[in-house]
Amino acid sequence: MTIPSQNSSIPVSAPSPSKGPDNSGEVRIIKIGGNIIDNQRELSQCLADFSKIKGSKILVHGGGKSATKMAESIGLIPQMIEGRRITDAAMLEVVVMIYAGQINKNIVAQLQANSTNAMGFSGADGNLIQSEKRNHPSIDYGFVGDVKKVNIDLLTNLLSSGIVPVFCAITHDGKGQLLNTNADTIASELAIALSDFFDVTLNYCFEKPGVLFDAEDDSSVILTINQELYSKLKAEKAIHSGMIPKLDNCFNSLSKGVQKIKIGHHSMLQNDDSICTTIEL
Repeated sequence: MTIPSQNSSIPVSAPSPSKGPDNSGEVRIIKIGGNIIDNQRELSQCLADFSKIKGSKILVHGGGKSATKMAESIGLIPQMIEGRRITDAAMLEVVVMIYAGQINKNIVAQLQANSTNAMGFSGADGNLIQSEKRNHPSIDYGFVGDVKKVNIDLLTNLLSSGIVPVFCAITHDGKGQLLNTNADTIASELAIALSDFFDVTLNYCFEKPGVLFDAEDDSSVILTINQELYSKLKAEKAIHSGMIPKLDNCFNSLSKGVQKIKIGHHSMLQNDDSICTTIEL
């Protein structure tokens, strides 16, 4: 069977699920962010849990707090709108250095130490994720990218070779320009692209046990969120900031073929009974 060339955004036909290293036809995509990235002990445990996952898997990481600290240390003032970073030329230099460099390579090294054959990527590497500069009618987001194409050919070959891709939140426009791209969106777009070929489970992991009714009360986990409840909680400002693009991506992914999505603490990677939030249409 054939798969599309790297310049095509529309699959021609699916590769055989038996191409996966575990022959299961399943892929698990894990996005980690929040305080997990900033807390070395939490990160180490999360990567150990991730390494125990059997079969084909992909890790996507953010790193916003580290980038913010670096930016502030050199006199830049980070700007956010509804959880999305405004990225001017100076801030782009910072996020490329932190995301694609320090954080990505640290994670890859730790995964290797856990006997996981990981390889770190930005979207520019192998033309894996191509984006276009965001064109918003009223907000200038700067060098922020919206995903347009995933190189499903190369991505599938990496997975079938037993490589574990580790993606940072940097993509490119195909014309030489790097773009800062929301890591939740990257995880979602990878999941959507692969869902035509595999059964895809998408997990968003951070330091909390799930989406909370009360951000200050970790016991107030919302066990299931559908679109109706999401709209209600958003209108009431119970859900705000960075959780909005995360949940927007979740519902978009489910509507385009992704099978399962959960949000919660990384302990859910090894314990199916862990309390977390399940997203449903």
